[in-house]
Amino acid sequence: MKPRLLILNPLSAESLARITERYDTLYAPDSESRRKAVDEQGAEVEAVLTIGTVGLTAAEMARMPKLGFIATLGVGYEKVELDAARDRNITTTNGAGSNAVCVADHAMALLLAQIRDIRRLDTACREGVWRDKLPMTDSVSGKRLGLLGLGSIGEQLAKRATAFDMDIAYHKRTFKPESEYRYFDDVVELARWADCLVVAIPGGAATEHMVNAAVLEALGPHGYLVNVARGSVVDTEALAVALRNKTILGAALDVYESEPNPPQDLINLDNITLTPHVGGNSPQALEQSLSLFIENIGRHFKGEPVLTPV
Repeated sequence: MKPRLLILNPLSAESLARITERYDTLYAPDSESRRKAVDEQGAEVEAVLTIGTVGLTAAEMARMPKLGFIATLGVGYEKVELDAARDRNITTTNGAGSNAVCVADHAMALLLAQIRDIRRLDTACREGVWRDKLPMTDSVSGKRLGLLGLGSIGEQLAKRATAFDMDIAYHKRTFKPESEYRYFDDVVELARWADCLVVAIPGGAATEHMVNAAVLEALGPHGYLVNVARGSVVDTEALAVALRNKTILGAALDVYESEPNPPQDLINLDNITLTPHVGGNSPQALEQSLSLFIENIGRHFKGEPVLTPV
C-alpha cells in the first residue's frame, strides 16, 4: 500500500502525476482544502510536502499521529514549526541547493537591470525617446558586491559576479574558513563597504528586518539593494523611505513582505525593480527540486538517511 502524502503547495499536473505514481497523494493547495484534509484525513497522513511560505503548523502536526516525514520543495522552511517536528522525531528535509543556480541567475539579472536602469530605458525606447535625451546609466563591472548569506545561492552568485570583475565579501552567522571571499561579522559594516548588497539568507525570526534603516544608511547614496531571499529580511517601510529620500540609489526585489499582494509602499517608486517571487522558477529548477524531494522521501520510507535534513 502506498504511503499517504499530503501536498500543501501548488504543483503542475505533470509534477503531481509523477508523485502520485509512488504515493497516495492528498492534494490541498488552498486554505479550505488544507483545513478539510487535515480535519478529515489527517489521521492517515504519513508525509507532508510543503514550501517555506506555506509551512506546516504544530496544531496540524498534532492531527497527524502517523506523520513521520516533512519536506519543503524549496530551500526555505520558515513557516514549518520545527520544534514540534523535532519533539516527535519527524524527519524534515528541504530542497537545499536545488534551485540555487536559477535564483542566482535571477539575482544577477535583477542587479544588472537595476544598475543599468533597463526598465526605464525600455519604456523610453517604446515612447520614441532617443539616448541623447536620457541620462547615462552606471556600469556594473568593478563594483563591490556584498552578499548577505553565502549558502548555495550566494556561492553561485559570487561565481557570476567574478565574471564582472566584482570584489566580493559576505556576512553570515559563521565564518567560512574555506571561502576565498572577505568576511564581515557585522551587516552594517558589510553594507558600508559594498556598492551592491544582495540578500540571500533564510527567512524567519532570526533574520527578520536584518536589512533595516541603519543598513540602508550604510549602503549609501550610490548603493543598490537586491533581495532574492525572503521579504521578511528587508524592512519594507525603511526601504521605501530610503528610496524616496535617495538614501540608496536603487533596489530590486523578487520577494517582499506583502506577498502575494504587491508592496504598496514601493510600486510607485521609479528607482526599484520588482518581480513576483519567480527567482527559483524554471523547468530545470523544478526538475531538480522535485527529484531531490522524491529521493529524500524514498530514502525515508526505506529507512535510509535523507540527503538534505533540516
